[in-house]
Amino acid sequence: MAFVLAALSAAPAMAQNKTLTISWWGFNGDKLEEIILKPFRAQCGCDLVFETGNNADRLNKIKIRGGGGVDVVYLTDSYSQIGIQEGLFQPVDRAKIPNIDGIYDLAKEPQGKFGPAYTIGRVGIIYDSAKVTTPITSWNDLWREDLKRRVSLPGITTTAGPMTVLVAASKAGVDPYKDEKAAFKALEQLKPNVVKNYNTGSELVNLFSTGEVFVAMAQDFTLAQIQAAVPTARWAELKEGDYATLNTINIAKGAANPELAHQFINFVLDPKIQQTLAQRGVDAPVAKAVTLTPEEASRWTYGEKMISSLKRLDYEKLNAAKNDWLDAWSEVFGK
Repeated sequence: MAFVLAALSAAPAMAQNKTLTISWWGFNGDKLEEIILKPFRAQCGCDLVFETGNNADRLNKIKIRGGGGVDVVYLTDSYSQIGIQEGLFQPVDRAKIPNIDGIYDLAKEPQGKFGPAYTIGRVGIIYDSAKVTTPITSWNDLWREDLKRRVSLPGITTTAGPMTVLVAASKAGVDPYKDEKAAFKALEQLKPNVVKNYNTGSELVNLFSTGEVFVAMAQDFTLAQIQAAVPTARWAELKEGDYATLNTINIAKGAANPELAHQFINFVLDPKIQQTLAQRGVDAPVAKAVTLTPEEASRWTYGEKMISSLKRLDYEKLNAAKNDWLDAWSEVFGK
């Protein structure tokens, strides 16, 4: 009896000492609490603490702390690549994440031995089919004469912004990392078609809803919002393919609870959790076992065929070129 009482009295203290600190954006808080956090707490018997904010701010805090202060880190792949290069993350032990075997290959090791992707998105072209009567089927269509003053591009500092340089380089037939001038010359040729460079999804939705633009290079998470305002908006089927965007989960170099961090990543990749997240409108699934209705799937980057068609980015090269591209972008669009 004395042993049982001692064990029971020690249990709360043990639970209090078992804490997982998660760095993430903080979006969809109520849904994530219901779908992920509450059941994970029940499973691990642990406390969860959060650090919220945008990619850059959160990554900078981890850097200032020398890779410590948090256990699990949610970032877009462009920022997780920076964290990897700066030595802020530790490799994950995939033997401790069995659910990783059931996700799409693109998500398994997007940045080598570090964290997997828990959701996949894409950057492509959205257009109003009621006003653009000839369907858009190529990235090169952005330069069409009938689209003069009808196009919006993402600002260079957004997630999709640097991809505009890649699109322009392809149009010019050059390597953007070797011939930046030719790529930006192609962007200058595109400028007459561009009404405005947007910096947020809500800004782009407003541009479509007011009729200021008919066409935009955009991330797919904006599609449902744009279609709610403009039902005739469509995602273009581009012959060259869309660009992949991945959200990753990494384990910080100085994580206090790496074992618990591995458990959490495995939990997030569980097919049942992935199914619910997709059906509740939170994230596109990476678990191959997830089955969605056509209506549910329409909002997401979903299915083997679509995911295998995506163009993967070399963020090590892209991040290294960004600063030079910022200056060149200002020269084109700041005039």
